[in-house]
Amino acid sequence: MQPVGKEQANIPGRPPSPFLAAPQSSGPVVGLEGSGPSRAPTPFSSSSPVRALGAPQTTSPFLSSGPVTGTQPSSYRTPPLPIWSNGPTTPSFPAQDAGTYQQSQAPRFPPVAQPSTPLRSPPISQPYMPPPTGSFRPQSHIPTVPMGPPPQSSPQLTSKSSIPQPSESLFTAPRTSSQPSLHGYSNVPPRTNMPPFQSDPQLHASRPVSQPQIQSYSAAHVPPVHVSPYHAQQSFVPPPPPIGGSLGYGSREQLQHPMAGPPIGSVQGLAEEFQSLNVGSVPGALDPGVDTNVLPRPLSGDAEPTKVLEMYPLNCHPRFLRLTTHAIPNSQSLSSRWHLPLGAVVHPLAEAPDGEEVPLINFGPIGIIRCRRCRTYVNPYVTFTDAGRKWKCNLCFLLNDVPGDYVCPLDASGRRTDVDQRPELSKGSVEFVASTEYMVRPPMPPLYFFLIDVSMPAIRSGLLEIVARTIKSSLDDLPGFPRTQIGFITFDSTLHFHNLKSSLTQPQMLVVADLDDIFLPLPDDLLVNLSESRHVVDAFLDSLPIMFQGSANIESALGPALKAALMVMSQLGGKLLVFQSTLPSLGVGRLRLRGDDLRIYGTDKEHTLRLPEDPFYKQMAAEFTKNQIAVDIFAFREKYSDIASLGSLAKYTGGQVYLYPSFHAAIHREKLSYELARNLTRETAWEAVMRIRCGKGVRFTTYHGHFMLRSTDLLALPAVDCDKAFAMQLSLEESLMTSQIVYFQVALLYTSSSGERRIRVHTAAAPVVADLGEMYRQADTGAIVSLLGRLATENSLSQKLEDARQSMQLKLVKSLKEYRNLHVVQHRLGGRLIFPESLKFLPLYVLSLCKSVALRGGYADASLDERCAAGYNIMILPISRMLKLLYPCLFRIDEKLLKDPEEFQEPFNQLPLTTHSLDPKGIYILDDGFNFIMWLGRMLSSDLVNNLLGVELTSFPDLSRVVLSEHDNDISKRLTRILKELREKDPSAYQSCRLVRQGEQPRELSMFLANLVEDQTAGFSGYVDWIVQIYRQSQSS
Repeated sequence: MQPVGKEQANIPGRPPSPFLAAPQSSGPVVGLEGSGPSRAPTPFSSSSPVRALGAPQTTSPFLSSGPVTGTQPSSYRTPPLPIWSNGPTTPSFPAQDAGTYQQSQAPRFPPVAQPSTPLRSPPISQPYMPPPTGSFRPQSHIPTVPMGPPPQSSPQLTSKSSIPQPSESLFTAPRTSSQPSLHGYSNVPPRTNMPPFQSDPQLHASRPVSQPQIQSYSAAHVPPVHVSPYHAQQSFVPPPPPIGGSLGYGSREQLQHPMAGPPIGSVQGLAEEFQSLNVGSVPGALDPGVDTNVLPRPLSGDAEPTKVLEMYPLNCHPRFLRLTTHAIPNSQSLSSRWHLPLGAVVHPLAEAPDGEEVPLINFGPIGIIRCRRCRTYVNPYVTFTDAGRKWKCNLCFLLNDVPGDYVCPLDASGRRTDVDQRPELSKGSVEFVASTEYMVRPPMPPLYFFLIDVSMPAIRSGLLEIVARTIKSSLDDLPGFPRTQIGFITFDSTLHFHNLKSSLTQPQMLVVADLDDIFLPLPDDLLVNLSESRHVVDAFLDSLPIMFQGSANIESALGPALKAALMVMSQLGGKLLVFQSTLPSLGVGRLRLRGDDLRIYGTDKEHTLRLPEDPFYKQMAAEFTKNQIAVDIFAFREKYSDIASLGSLAKYTGGQVYLYPSFHAAIHREKLSYELARNLTRETAWEAVMRIRCGKGVRFTTYHGHFMLRSTDLLALPAVDCDKAFAMQLSLEESLMTSQIVYFQVALLYTSSSGERRIRVHTAAAPVVADLGEMYRQADTGAIVSLLGRLATENSLSQKLEDARQSMQLKLVKSLKEYRNLHVVQHRLGGRLIFPESLKFLPLYVLSLCKSVALRGGYADASLDERCAAGYNIMILPISRMLKLLYPCLFRIDEKLLKDPEEFQEPFNQLPLTTHSLDPKGIYILDDGFNFIMWLGRMLSSDLVNNLLGVELTSFPDLSRVVLSEHDNDISKRLTRILKELREKDPSAYQSCRLVRQGEQPRELSMFLANLVEDQTAGFSGYVDWIVQIYRQSQSS
């Protein structure tokens, strides 16, 4: 492909943007906040990027930059899918890709006096006439189809004389007029105070006068083809040839891109693929010129990039490891032009479908085969030589000896004859049984220790009864039987230790009131084997709800209780579950109310509210991690729990934060029971460490998630499970990469619940490319959004929320601007926002991130606890769950409730997140993966509502107290079935169903309308305004 230096020379005015690598830590690092890589400032400062972009904007980037009038009709029709073609679809000349072809056939800059022939997306209902495929002989003219605005004079690009110009003609098409506002939401405030704009039916969109004339082409003997509103220029690039020589796996060819780019076999391979949106507005115009019907929307959820497996079939499945782009830049200069995060998202224990379980391998006395220099585990990408007696490491290229019992002859192609019988040589994900050399102590048993608040608020809310009943019902399903250990401490203003010795018939409680000098009254009987003391444990859990009945104690000595739990668990480690319903008020770690001072919001001190107030909790987290103890926090306080402080216990120990604001037993019973039971019974990896290795020339610099960074690249995880993912950023160590493929290997060393030491290994390969366009084509939106969300959440701990949001927006604008520069020479792109097919949803997801609970607005937009809890969730969520949280599913269900059960199998039709999708006569469910919000239109049939609720709606003025349950009628039973089916799609959390009525303020706004991310909300742009704003900023020089 074309050298990087030449690309920059051909496109003047590209702003430099070096990719700033985080400093490397010089020694062991305690926690993310203490580490060099994790605390590195954002690569974009608050002032210089604006000058680089050349966008002299003084308003907030999240306010509407232009009024939008005209609304979307309520019956949303999904736009047709793009037409994928193997031939070029560029009208007069193929888009230049790179390489030697461009040197011989690069288009000249246009003369001034000829009319131009820019590409234009056809209106949504018009057929598109593709150009001729095959040879470039002139074709006879055929009638043309009107498709564009009135002609104007402008220059034209010229092409090589060897490629004749197809016939040209002018197109016109009327623009769809604005639709009336949806009945029932006609009072939605306009985006500005400007009067509504009446569009001219003769104009496709408002355009600058100097915009070039819109022309298209016709081709003979080609039938009309309907295409997507996103006009995609596609190409078929032949796959790169396999590497010569023996690779060790024969028919599984290792595909890679040479440094000069993939080979170009014909003219068909030269057309770049991109999509575009018409943004026909002039700055200051009333009409944004964007058709809301053609905006890209992820209505099918997350799509795993399985096409990577077609190119590299020996890679681990993307559910375990996803790169932000599956094309690694070959130089630091190319990396600096990427602008988006370069890194990976790792989900090491992701649940696999039946039949795709990770194979378990036991090498026995041979021992696990690893590279003696870089310690890489044997994997499908290693090669065998010397008649099978040596193998070459694919990361550091060292030749290693093959153990005698592992030697196998090679076939004529250099492939081991037993490769298909050995999963470690044929599968990207395997699990090895570790030998004693991987143990510093005997494998620990599964251990569960409960720290339960028994103050008056916990008793009054019904918390104790739900917790005790759930734990008892889960005892039979706890992993590790018969080795499982269990223990309890309860606390209010004193600590209550419970003796559960197996020789007792009833548990004994011992009270320690001295909070300054904690000691264990019975050190050997506070932690017991569950199978031996089961009858005592059952008796304790039966008596717990009434044991403290009538207590008026409202104090909480959480700090001393944590110290006592550490003393009990330090010998073995395990999982500590903390149930907290009162703000800690006694002893070490006592906290105070924060966040009530409105003057601190919007200042440089705002971020301190989201940091732990007392260093005690971070210090305790370090001690817990040192002793292999993971902490999960269950918080229930009605007003303020200081999740910022308590959550640090989970953040640095590999734990999780569960927040139940305004907890009420009747409302939250099922959600708490389900999530606590899943926490206890899901398969857990104990006393784990994780490291991700990569090939020569690249390294991981920063890590993001819940863990303790034990060294520069070793993640300490006292406990990890299938619901947690981790992200990391990648940087180049060399100015110019010499290898053509980079390999990555994730290794998780852990103890299984059965007491076996294991190593789970995921291996993946990615090509090294010299073409920025290839990086965009191989981009993974899900991985980019996941990493962006973690970076923004961490930035909010050191800067204002607005700065964190602007940093994300700058990355988006710079990347789209850089992508535009790749095509601006070949194509006239006036009035169009162009983007790669792989990133068509990225602008919407970035907008959703800016509107998420963790990052949106200021003091009034979310409570401090909910904001911090949302931030902790973002740090651990796998990609699919994060994307669903950012862009929830919206379904209409009233039509299904009235259908016969036979017709019930029809799939749900997901709707765009805008009020124009709502009908006042309908019932809708919003599912973000954590909760169901059921919206009841104001014009619903009273009989339908009565059947759902079991009583008349008028008798429930406050729907926040309504608990949805099944009633003895068909409609209620169908609703129960619908909710059950939706919950079964994602077992990681329980979506409790909350009701909200149209017009019921402020609940409707805070619970439902705030999740309609495509609509304009106070201080934030809607989707259309956002697209226009991104477009304008990407145009600036």
